[in-house]
Amino acid sequence: MKQAKVKFILASLVIMLLSSFVLAQTKLDFWSWRVEDIDEYNQIIQRFEAENPGIDVEFQAFEASTYNTVLTSALTAGEGPDIIHVRAYGNFETIAEPGFLLPLNDKVPALEAFPKLAVQGQTLRSDGQVYAVPFASQTLLVYYNQSIFDELGLTPPETWNEFLAAAQAIKDAGLIPIANGTATAWMDEVLVGALAPSFYGADFYNEVITGETDFTDQRFVGALKKLLELRPYLAPDFEGVDYATAQNLFLNELAGIFIGGSWEIANFRDQNPDLNFDIMAPPAAEAGSPRLVSWFLDGGYAVNADTENQDVAVKFANFLASQEFGQQLTDTLANISPVPGVEPNDPLLKKVADFNKNATPYIMLVGFRYEEPTGSVLLQERLPGMFAGNISPEQVAKETTEGIAGYYEPFQ
Repeated sequence: MKQAKVKFILASLVIMLLSSFVLAQTKLDFWSWRVEDIDEYNQIIQRFEAENPGIDVEFQAFEASTYNTVLTSALTAGEGPDIIHVRAYGNFETIAEPGFLLPLNDKVPALEAFPKLAVQGQTLRSDGQVYAVPFASQTLLVYYNQSIFDELGLTPPETWNEFLAAAQAIKDAGLIPIANGTATAWMDEVLVGALAPSFYGADFYNEVITGETDFTDQRFVGALKKLLELRPYLAPDFEGVDYATAQNLFLNELAGIFIGGSWEIANFRDQNPDLNFDIMAPPAAEAGSPRLVSWFLDGGYAVNADTENQDVAVKFANFLASQEFGQQLTDTLANISPVPGVEPNDPLLKKVADFNKNATPYIMLVGFRYEEPTGSVLLQERLPGMFAGNISPEQVAKETTEGIAGYYEPFQ
């Protein structure tokens, strides 16, 4: 009898301990648009959970094209995840302005050491509060097929004329020089963002933001004119070539060059592990001129203002702001983390970090995506016509400036 009583007591204690463990578990829902990164995020989260028993983080990714709608609908209904992967700049403000996000200035001390440009992308302009931990930056650059370059005896061009000469050599070899087309609007803006800064210069962004000049400035118009010199080298029938087609042309080694963002590094490796490619900064306008790249913050990690698990969610947000996480993200996802102290180990990411020493903000995304019609929309709507020869660079610049002037006082 005594033995049975002891067993009963022990069993009761085990049940109580298990019950208390279950009650102590806190589940955090973490939403994102990064469908391609599910496995990597889960690996990082598992490490966090191992160091923080009692916290269960569930990562859920939605298609990028529907993510904003799904997220906004949930938040408007008073629901949504505890941790929210938000985009930056104007897109971020549509989530922060209605009060859906928790201010993090006093809750995540590490934010004070983040680069100013990164934090600005997650700062609500109306109150100056930071509502998300910056997660990664992206850089616009030029990809090239190393095997094709080697076969043709080409070296990575440093100037615009050398770039056009390399494109001609690839074309003469029966290959497509540049995979890009103009059928995907946002990729048309990428062409401008990647190649135009070396022509309009490092000072143009600040001058246009303050209203000292606008997009009818001859520096910007001249940059657009230079882009028209690419037309003989873009994919055949480029007006109908969209983003996915351009990617495939490069991935299948039918094209020697692809102009895009640093986010393609991991994607190209995943899609074709045998692809021998490298990256370079966009060409300089002329010998001795700087080779500028466009830079932008890709988004951040926010805390739902209505979460019932605020303390735990803030703890996770502090982890997302840590050097440990930043290094894991950089090494695992092949993205440049803005967390101070993070150093890329990947050779291509090291190059991106080096390019970023001569970076200027991706002009329409960083400066003119807060009001409607955004600078990006205005520019994207006109670029296909410009490349097709139906509208002049001067007209693109004029109409883009007039559209922005409708709400942007410095242009009025």
